Amino acid sequence: MKKFLPALRKISITFWVGGLWVIGYLVAPILFSALSDNRPLAGTLAGKMFRAIGWAGIGCGAFLLIYQFSSIKAAVLRHSTFWLVSLMVAIALILQFWIQPVMAMLRSSGAPVDFMGLPLLRSFAFWHGVSSTLYLIQSVLGLVLIIKDRKNG
Repeated sequence: MKKFLPALRKISITFWVGGLWVIGYLVAPILFSALSDNRPLAGTLAGKMFRAIGWAGIGCGAFLLIYQFSSIKAAVLRHSTFWLVSLMVAIALILQFWIQPVMAMLRSSGAPVDFMGLPLLRSFAFWHGVSSTLYLIQSVLGLVLIIKDRKNG
């Protein structure tokens, strides 16, 4: 067990951060390029993948936080890695339970309804921009996590 949990920790970081990068910066752009004549389908598929990596991030992040608590106990609050993972999990939760549902509702609404004072298309573009920005921040934090883990591991 002493070797299994540290290995599972590294696997969790690799799976989560690698998944963020592959889906966000490789697969989604390829989908929209390959399905340029069917952007709604590309958006639906990308949305499903973003939801999947969101759940994976929440699970991996929860494991990483529990692992840190069990390893270093009270000193965990003094470790930057704890705060880094906590921020990444917070972003995953915001994306999963707030922004993605808003975007899904906007996508499913065919009528040019007004949402938060913005026409449908402008509102979707706004939330897409917020989502993309948070995703980028989470991806960069993942890079920092990998670098810190490499130095400590």
